[in-house]
Amino acid sequence: MADVIVEYHGVPVLVCDAAGAPITTVQDALDQLIGAAFQGAEVVAVPAGRLDDRFYDLSSGFAGDVLQKFSTYRLRLVVVGDIGRHLAASAALPDLVREANRGGDVWFVPDLDALTDRLA
Repeated sequence: MADVIVEYHGVPVLVCDAAGAPITTVQDALDQLIGAAFQGAEVVAVPAGRLDDRFYDLSSGFAGDVLQKFSTYRLRLVVVGDIGRHLAASAALPDLVREANRGGDVWFVPDLDALTDRLA
């Protein structure tokens, strides 16, 4: 399946393919996620496994850089999938996930059904 834009409850969402190229740099996020979203998406749903492990290690700064780019381009980012091993390995990541999920710009959800529910 290629990346596709679908509409959930009137919100255009770029649903990224789990088999797509990994996001290992900020430029990858710009090219593969943000650039693709400019085809009409407001939300980018990226499978958790496509994000390099450094994204989940907050001390690397990679997540902050990626989230800043999404904010700059006024796009919402949704990380879809199981990030349990990353949560278990980090003291800071659970706090970020909890705070992000309280807001409207970045969410961490277990699957696309949860995303659809959040957009309802």
